Amino acid sequence: MTQKFAVDLGKLATSPALYPKESMMAVEERRRSLSIGIPKESSFQENRIGLTPDAVKQLTDYGHRIRIEAGAGGPSKFSDNEYSEAGAKIVYSTEEVYEADIILKIAPPTYEEVEYFRPGQTLISALQFGSLTADFVNALLRKKINAISFELIRDKSESKPVVRAMSEIAGSTVMLIAAEYLSSSNEGKGVILGGITGVAPSKVVIMGAGTVAEYAARAALGLGAEVKVFDNHIYKLRRLKHNIGAPLFTSTLDKAVLYHEIRQADVVIGALVADEGHMPCMVEEGVVAHMNPGSIIIDVCIDQGGCFETSEMTSHSRPVFRKYDIIHYCVPNIASRVPRTATQALSNIFTPIFNEFSKYGGINEVLFMNEHYRSGVYIYKGSLTNSQIAKKFGMRYKELGLMIAVRN
Repeated sequence: MTQKFAVDLGKLATSPALYPKESMMAVEERRRSLSIGIPKESSFQENRIGLTPDAVKQLTDYGHRIRIEAGAGGPSKFSDNEYSEAGAKIVYSTEEVYEADIILKIAPPTYEEVEYFRPGQTLISALQFGSLTADFVNALLRKKINAISFELIRDKSESKPVVRAMSEIAGSTVMLIAAEYLSSSNEGKGVILGGITGVAPSKVVIMGAGTVAEYAARAALGLGAEVKVFDNHIYKLRRLKHNIGAPLFTSTLDKAVLYHEIRQADVVIGALVADEGHMPCMVEEGVVAHMNPGSIIIDVCIDQGGCFETSEMTSHSRPVFRKYDIIHYCVPNIASRVPRTATQALSNIFTPIFNEFSKYGGINEVLFMNEHYRSGVYIYKGSLTNSQIAKKFGMRYKELGLMIAVRN
């Protein structure tokens, strides 16, 4: 049998129809236990937290160590006991939380919190490019840490999962807000959002055709409202119509058409995407002054400057103000209005990310293996790596890809 096997191998080797097949190089998995700290959010009315108790249990079952500051989950209606039962260590001072190697926050750290960092730590939080200052960037650079903006992280489809998840929440929530403030119980114009038999439907104008607009349009159409969407990108309008699968009025941002529709609208939603961090003012004060009294403006992009000349930032405790008898809702953090849902959405994103970090042995290794996470990094080992931040403040930066290539 041995001789016959040898002959068969010889035939295979001389056969002109058979060629060696290349195989993928095996990548060694170097699982590493991660040390993750989740501090209590100190930013005004930030109610979200990065991980749910279920997510914490999943991570601790894999051997990761998680410490959570007491009361951090309270605004999202998660108790310290739930986190403790899931395997997290509850600590009672901010300093103890910052002893972890990875700090997961929702809002960017304050200057006081930056002082807790030590060289080599990793920060994962929002960047909030619109309100970013050079002083804040320099404060992080001095600490020689790694900083990752979760808004900039991309997945394999090249979309931004955190931005999309929060936009889905904001889009669905804005129509509930609109319905609330149109009713007479909140001194609105006393109309239902939508329509009933024999009564004309309310009119909703949406500026922008991204994820917020899509989910807002779905909710409004489901209630029976008349919806009109404006955006300067035809492909976005086409995609929105396709995704919704219902007849829908769409138009480019022709000011004559847009202003006419705004004057007739019951609800106007500003959901445009900022161009390189700058939001152009699309709706002038004179147009708002001629809207129907009691109508409502919801400026979703107020944190990027807003797209209504009359917009002023508000908060969850005082969410609205009136100008020209038009109700303005300009809260920058709409997803924090439903923090439990938002936290669950964030957990679905961060849990696989931490498992990926662990799989390859840490953040340095995963950045070498997975280019999708590189898009979120804006400081690496104390060096600025984001060209947009560098351009905004006239700072020097280093290409992250080159730094990683040199390291490896």
